Amino acid sequence: MRDERKEALDTIIDKKQIKTVFQPIISLKDGSILGHEALSRITGISIIDNPEMLFSIAGEYSRLWDLELLCRTRAFESAYQLMIPPYNKMLFINVNPNIMHDENFIRGFTMDFLREFNIEPKNVIFEITERNVIVDMGGFLSTINHYRNQNYKIAIDDAGAGYSGLNLISDINPNYIKLDMKLIRNVDSDNLKYALVKGMVELSKESQISLIAEGIETREELSTLIQLGVQYGQGYYIQRPQEEILDITHKLIHEIYEMNYLKDCRRQEKVPKEAIINVCKYTGIVAPTVTANYVYNIFKQNPSFFGLCVVENEIPLGIITCEKLALRMSGHYGYSLYQNKPISDLMDYNFLAVDYQMPINVVSYLAMSRSNDKLYDFIVVTENDKYIGTVTIKDLLQKATEIEVDNAKDQNPLSGLPGNLIVEQKLNHCVHCNEKYSIAYIDIDNFKAFNDVYGFESGDLIIKLLASILKKNIPYNNFVGHIGGDDFVVIIYEYVSEHYFLDIISQFEENALKYYSPEDINNGYIITENRRGELEHYPLLSITIVAANNQKKEFSDVYQMTEQLAKMKKEAKHKKISNNLNGLVIT
Repeated sequence: MRDERKEALDTIIDKKQIKTVFQPIISLKDGSILGHEALSRITGISIIDNPEMLFSIAGEYSRLWDLELLCRTRAFESAYQLMIPPYNKMLFINVNPNIMHDENFIRGFTMDFLREFNIEPKNVIFEITERNVIVDMGGFLSTINHYRNQNYKIAIDDAGAGYSGLNLISDINPNYIKLDMKLIRNVDSDNLKYALVKGMVELSKESQISLIAEGIETREELSTLIQLGVQYGQGYYIQRPQEEILDITHKLIHEIYEMNYLKDCRRQEKVPKEAIINVCKYTGIVAPTVTANYVYNIFKQNPSFFGLCVVENEIPLGIITCEKLALRMSGHYGYSLYQNKPISDLMDYNFLAVDYQMPINVVSYLAMSRSNDKLYDFIVVTENDKYIGTVTIKDLLQKATEIEVDNAKDQNPLSGLPGNLIVEQKLNHCVHCNEKYSIAYIDIDNFKAFNDVYGFESGDLIIKLLASILKKNIPYNNFVGHIGGDDFVVIIYEYVSEHYFLDIISQFEENALKYYSPEDINNGYIITENRRGELEHYPLLSITIVAANNQKKEFSDVYQMTEQLAKMKKEAKHKKISNNLNGLVIT
């Protein structure tokens, strides 16, 4: 039997009865292809019926090097033939660690060898399986460094399948760790596997090593891995190994974006209702390399699609609308002229992209400011410049109208700022969330005296002045509210010091002078009756700002918070009166 096995092995190697199939490894963030694993398959009829058995027998009969060379050459030949332009993704090649420092391997894996197939070393990943016990660790690590210096990358394969994985990871410090399919199977329902993968994700974040989940076979496994934050994946649910290199289906990319969108929906709890994220929806995306015909067929199969965003590595590069693509592809020659062109040749590079926290009214202004030919194009929404979703003009205008009506009910009619009801809701959210916040209580000093001398109309103008300065100086992703009278509340979602408000104070005091007579400005005070009917000197208008945050103290409820702010304001006012100074107190 041993002779029959050797004869079968020799036949496979000598007659080159090996073919390569490719399985894509994709981003679990946007579905883009990171690269392909090259997998060897036996083509002839043989008693050796699977690759694992083949490599085992090759090791027994000292033909491992010959088999490795054959498999590797077939992989590069296939990649070279299938990719036009030349293969420019990552090509994952399985390598037995015990032959890597063999002189034959080193001589057979040269730059000249790769140049034959127009493949760069930076695009080659050596997959070192954890299942193989490394006999000469010193020689192996020396070889790893040799190839690293030539820009090759390293992946630990089958992590979780053996017993020396952590030591191997520590010794090699690979670019990628591939989680074994046994660890991935039922990760959505197996609590122990879930915890192990979660631990690997934490390791990945700390070490800057990317994870690849192998053997993803169900939608539930895919969704769980996305929720956990695994960066890349491969498996039958994504695509079975193929002799051809194929695109990822649009349906799968849609699912991946939908899963990521649901994962990140919690961001909507952290932004105001006026933020554009609240009207943003997931819509389909395509890679810039897909053909115009591919996109054209997506639109034909999905009549409700108004357009697609062209995305690469999570970054939106352009948009393509159904209407404009149909126009380009129509006519006698349109289809034949454009069908095989990459969609990047036809997409619109000049599109409107906005941050997810941008207020809807600001987005509306930007959208309506576009030229007529782009007026009704959809808007792309991003976070840290990465694609989240899109907003149609119809949804944008509808939401803007709803917010305008809602705000009119809750706004202070004088300042146009959110009134008591919204202020209370915002304060409640701060108290009960686990996020950073600073609450500032702002009050105009000597406002009653100013009103008595200059009248209520001038007093209203001062209120509007302060509201305008606050709106201009407080970033839109924070909050400004008007409690009533001359009292305002500002919420900053960070820990801020007193210096944060210094510009606001100086702007107010400088602009408030415009509402005084030259005589009062020259005096530096106004004279009017106090509450006892006596004439009294009152300093010119200033503002007192007190602030509290949850950096050192958590408030149990809004009442406790506002009670402390009121006490702080009273102390600050008393201190100013005692010193006859305008000032600011921050704690």
